[in-house]
Amino acid sequence: MTAYRLLHAGDTAVVVEFGETIDRRLNALVLGLDRSLSLEHWVFETVPTFRSLMVYYNPEAVSGPEIASRIADHVSKIEVVQSSSRTWRLPVCYDSEVAPDLDDVADRLGLRPKQIVERHSGDVYHVYMLGFLPGLAYMGDLAADLRVPRLQSPRVKIPAGSLGVAMAMSLIMPRETASGLNLLGRSPASMWHGDAALLKPGDKVIHEPISLREFDSLMAQSGPDGVRIEQVEEVTHFAA
Repeated sequence: MTAYRLLHAGDTAVVVEFGETIDRRLNALVLGLDRSLSLEHWVFETVPTFRSLMVYYNPEAVSGPEIASRIADHVSKIEVVQSSSRTWRLPVCYDSEVAPDLDDVADRLGLRPKQIVERHSGDVYHVYMLGFLPGLAYMGDLAADLRVPRLQSPRVKIPAGSLGVAMAMSLIMPRETASGLNLLGRSPASMWHGDAALLKPGDKVIHEPISLREFDSLMAQSGPDGVRIEQVEEVTHFAA
């Protein structure tokens, strides 16, 4: 039986919490429950996080006391999908001109910058959740030998597309923002498809290294939000 906690969040929402750690097994339970509840007419909205699911429901369709039994029924039938049907290959430039912390991170970890790039771009990342900024995907799990803490003094402003890491997470900023992440590169990819975020929880992401010349060329041809990713497959094409 799947263990979970049900927490009431006001009169029209509950939080279904699975465990206390951040790992893909618990996140798969969150996403499985999210898929299951998406078919229910009494559910207004769901918000998945690393290890929990916020469920907003219609109080006219289901009562507060009844919500617990309905959630329990769905939890007992969760179907966990281990692999995402969407794999994105996102272009990233790791040149020092757009990677202000690459050399410092390499020094702290006792590696060469080239090794940092090879290891970071060599993994397939799992999108756990969206948060902090619209369209911002929290991607893990960063290899243990690449993990560093956040900067002691956050930057007031970093450009959209900045690729930053801290602890086990790797993120690409969807817009200009303040940040305490260690910046290892920058992507010309737009984190939006029309009005929707490009990435969603459960997606997989591969970072494809590109040169500074390729980065500049793509940025020169792209719109104000960056390069639009056109295709979702094992190998994704990107175009201006």
